[in-house]
Amino acid sequence: MNAIVVKDVKYEYINRESQKPSRALNDISFFVEEGEFVAIVGRNGSGKSTLARHLNGLLLPTEGTVCIFDKYTNADDLIWEIRSQLGMVFQNPDNQIVATTVEEDVAFGPENLGIEPKDIRRRIDESLKKVNMDRYLNHSPYMLSGGQKQRVAIAGVLAMEPKCLVLDEATSMLDPMGRNDVMKILKKLNINDNITIVLITHHMDEAAQAQRVVLIDEGKLVLEGSPRTVFAQTEILRNAGMDIPQVSSLYVRAVEEGIILKSKMPVVLDEAEKVFSGYNFLAKGHTTPPELDTSTVEKKKVIEINNLSYIYMPDAPLEKQALIDVSLDVYRGEILGIIGHTGSGKSTLIQHLNGLLTPTSGSVNILGVVPKGKALKELRKKVGLIFQNPEDQLFEETVEKDIAFGLRKMGLSDSEITERVTDAALTTGLPLDVLDKSPFELSGGQKRRVAIAGVIAMAPEILVLDEPTAGLDPAGSAEIYQFLLKLRKERNTTIIIVSHTMEDIANFCDKVAVMDHGKLVLVGKTREVFNNKDFLSQIGLDVPQITELFYRLNKKNPSIRKDILTVEEAVNELRRIMIN
Repeated sequence: MNAIVVKDVKYEYINRESQKPSRALNDISFFVEEGEFVAIVGRNGSGKSTLARHLNGLLLPTEGTVCIFDKYTNADDLIWEIRSQLGMVFQNPDNQIVATTVEEDVAFGPENLGIEPKDIRRRIDESLKKVNMDRYLNHSPYMLSGGQKQRVAIAGVLAMEPKCLVLDEATSMLDPMGRNDVMKILKKLNINDNITIVLITHHMDEAAQAQRVVLIDEGKLVLEGSPRTVFAQTEILRNAGMDIPQVSSLYVRAVEEGIILKSKMPVVLDEAEKVFSGYNFLAKGHTTPPELDTSTVEKKKVIEINNLSYIYMPDAPLEKQALIDVSLDVYRGEILGIIGHTGSGKSTLIQHLNGLLTPTSGSVNILGVVPKGKALKELRKKVGLIFQNPEDQLFEETVEKDIAFGLRKMGLSDSEITERVTDAALTTGLPLDVLDKSPFELSGGQKRRVAIAGVIAMAPEILVLDEPTAGLDPAGSAEIYQFLLKLRKERNTTIIIVSHTMEDIANFCDKVAVMDHGKLVLVGKTREVFNNKDFLSQIGLDVPQITELFYRLNKKNPSIRKDILTVEEAVNELRRIMIN
């Protein structure tokens, strides 16, 4: 039996400004069998989220049909039955949280289905345990971090025990271990309970774990097949703004350069370990690859944090200490990555950098200024902060007005504002035709670009980004980071990046600070930090996939370096060590 049948679906939005139709889906047809695990991938604005909203009748096709377990979504009398069988988890968890405690929120769905109280209790406990949130039962969801909220949203859907689960970028706000946990949960639900899974994702290592991958671009279905079949079409994927897992990319590069023989492409880590372990290696000494270019880093402190502690809601029942005795120095022109498990205090820390939060104890000094009182107005022109959820920063009628808001507050001329808005839009990869659109009509990834454009247009000396590429496709992520490198090179901007994407941190950061339960537990150069793989694992973090591969290969043969950070370094190491 087919769980989902999408046939000849077209969907058009009506542009609020021009009142003209804009096609988001263009003649899409595909099916998902009951019990199948399918990943849907595609660039921002390709139509993935629009398609997801068709699967439970939130949107109805302009043309064509969507059938869920033999029920058509355009049948009004069947829509509630469809939604009880197909659960949705959205990109932004705030859109799904409705109650004042975690327990009540997870109970909301089963209560509305008329489930017996005893069974609701069981479902709550089981669902929260599956997403490792059972100890937060009585917490307020709004006091949780973004990743923790997403776990609660997933638990709320699991508690309804649907036959099919559709997740729209539902892991984008989770830390690496959290993502792995959710993927394990999804595979367990799929295998043990025969729940059909449709995973919409930009994480290609997640797509690699599905049975089938569907690629959508410009509202059309471009490719579909097994992960290995789809990932082999590297040119088509890159033209569609996508990439392949690091281990697959290494295999492709190694074959192209004649380092290894062509065989079965690995798509997951275990497969890659088997492929590369099958070759002989020379017993050579190690050579350390060059570090990132840090020539623009000055030995001038721009941020000094000393013994910083912060408590949310002190002396209240929900009191929570988020930071404990944190001390950290950041230098001009430096790119600092801040990593840590969900709820470790990363976002709380960076909100002290422009005075959004005031220390409970300790001190913060930014560019020689203590961020409080009258100093805040001037400081916030120099310190740009981009939040985890782009919706938190968007409020104007059009994208152009939103990007220009800060510039107008600075009293710039209309001509300079227009120039800076255009430059910021192009730099962040926003087409100029979206400037007249409402920012709330855009996809999640495009909203992120608008939020970034609004801050960089003000040319701050320090740029702080909380999960800057969450929700962006691989090509979009690469563009943002290349822009940040350019910003550092041309303006000597100090950049602080909070991210759960270890590959990005490894590729672009000079230094990494590691947070754990409110404490700063490790600070050092990027290679030094990721060389502490076992310690990072203990605190719920991961290393880049390529680093994990070479860590495993090193255990089998110590001649192989284990501190590899990028695919390029991996290719060079294979070239150095392989016996042809």
